[in-house]
Amino acid sequence: MSRITIVTDSLASLPEELINQYDIKVAPQVLVWGDESYLDGVDITPQEFYTRLKTSKEMPTTSQATLASFKDIFEALVPEGRPIVAIVGSSKLTATMNSAEQAKALFPDATIEVIDSLDVAMSMGFQVLAAARAVEEGKSFNEVVALARKAKEHTGVMFVVDTLEFLHRGGRIGGAKRLFGTALSLKPLLELQEGRVEAVENIRTKTKAIKRLLEVVEGRLANQSNVRIAGLHAAAEQEARALLNEAKERCNPVETIWSEVTPVIGTHAGPGTVGLAYCTDL
Repeated sequence: MSRITIVTDSLASLPEELINQYDIKVAPQVLVWGDESYLDGVDITPQEFYTRLKTSKEMPTTSQATLASFKDIFEALVPEGRPIVAIVGSSKLTATMNSAEQAKALFPDATIEVIDSLDVAMSMGFQVLAAARAVEEGKSFNEVVALARKAKEHTGVMFVVDTLEFLHRGGRIGGAKRLFGTALSLKPLLELQEGRVEAVENIRTKTKAIKRLLEVVEGRLANQSNVRIAGLHAAAEQEARALLNEAKERCNPVETIWSEVTPVIGTHAGPGTVGLAYCTDL
């Protein structure tokens, strides 16, 4: 059998060097700003996005990675007999799963598995990396699929936003919706639970929220093996690097990754977001 290819979408926010190292194919989400559309992380960089966001009178919106994007990726791989494992962003937050499934249907004789990560950012990225590394180890297609489906049980992401306004505007606020309206000045500690954004705790200041985030993550990773941690941010590099450095000292990870979330995630989380994603032994 030809080499298995791992496919994902830009919500994974994987660093370019890891995408290249494991030959991961990425279908970009779509950023819509006025009459213009941008491929997430391709046509517009995070720096360009946040610079424009500061002065724009019109707020951007987003759309899922398209059927056409997945079709183009599959079309290049299927003739080579390449089995495909596609791990996509949470179906509770995006319709990307539908796009991938529709593209898969165009290749009925191909070996393609589409998996809902129920996640975004580097928590999703860790799932993708686990599958890619299983391919490197020579695992079979069924073994890679099984590991990819299991990986979501071993990953997580927690984050703090400057304001809930962006999550609320984009309809991605999930169970944290109860905080909106009465707590805009608060800095809730948020996480992905079963594919949705949920509030963990309600905290008065960002400094305290970040400190609490670190405590919660450290507690969850205690006594776990082969811990991997990623620092992530949206236009908050200094805070996120300090958080990642502290997490490295306290959690003794075997791997750390630095990730700047893509403009599409930034549209919903908002500038100033910082967080940690983690993965434990599979």
